[in-house]
Amino acid sequence: MSRIAVIGAGAWGTAISIVLGRRGGHDVRLWAHETEVCESINIGHVNELFLAGCSIPESVIATKSLQQALRDADFVVSVMPSHHTRRVFTGMLPHLRADMLYVSATKGIENNTYQRMTEVITDVLPFAPRIGALSGPSFAKEVALNHPTAITVASKDVELARTVQAEFSDPRFRVYTNDDVVGVELGGSLKNIVAIAAGVCDGLGLGHNSVAALITRGLAEITRLVVACGGRQETMAGLAGLGDLVLTCTGGLSRNRSVGVELGRGRKLDDIIAGMHGMVAEGVLTTNAAIGLARKMGVEMPITEQMHAILQEGKSPQEAIRNLMARPSTSELGIARNR
Repeated sequence: MSRIAVIGAGAWGTAISIVLGRRGGHDVRLWAHETEVCESINIGHVNELFLAGCSIPESVIATKSLQQALRDADFVVSVMPSHHTRRVFTGMLPHLRADMLYVSATKGIENNTYQRMTEVITDVLPFAPRIGALSGPSFAKEVALNHPTAITVASKDVELARTVQAEFSDPRFRVYTNDDVVGVELGGSLKNIVAIAAGVCDGLGLGHNSVAALITRGLAEITRLVVACGGRQETMAGLAGLGDLVLTCTGGLSRNRSVGVELGRGRKLDDIIAGMHGMVAEGVLTTNAAIGLARKMGVEMPITEQMHAILQEGKSPQEAIRNLMARPSTSELGIARNR
């Protein structure tokens, strides 16, 4: 029996725990920051705050104690918001071992350092961890409700990727392997920005043409940055690229898209965030880091730049769209080039 510590009991962390718990053969410890979440899971076997209506197996035990969650763990699965990753892992250090297997299921880029989450975790740990990144098109609620889902785990450690694939897969949750950690992590992070933009289109009452153009050109600029950072162009045609981008830009369960819808309707960002009741739209946090990373690598990302202007500078969505459409004409080809 594998002992798995899932660190973070939001919707996605809870969904991963449900997958691991229902599979059998796992002792799952789910670390939650909120006391009410622990009580809801341990007493009622449901996370009423973040994933209401989805039954959690009795084999999943929630705890507020990092020590209890990590004791004798074989796997550590990080599913916390990206801006908490460095702090929480620093607090976990006394309970972590080099022989644990580490999986990051967080989609984000750290501000200031521009590090991906596996890089943040590696930076904190005093040893070189065996680590991979889990990403792909996966709404937490649909995973929890046992809808067929396919995602990918990326690691340079081929054996680790295969082990995670074997331990996490079940008949309704298919895990593929990949060795392009850069592409998988950046694809999963950057698509959230484009999803906000897709929501803006919907909030403005624009049609399918606009969203299709946005998804296609969004994928092009994500791919440019991925390739510039050492990832592979073909990864962006897979689950962590096109798959996740299409899901998040078109699905009604996307928090990032929902933020964009409200922005398109004229609501202020602070009011939108305040109404999310603790839920996190990673794209809002990722936009600053994405802009910084793109400038560092000399890559042009016009959609990301306009979303940054909307989110951080108060630019109107209408003006942002006019600016995108008025850009100098260029060739569609050459995705991996800076333009």
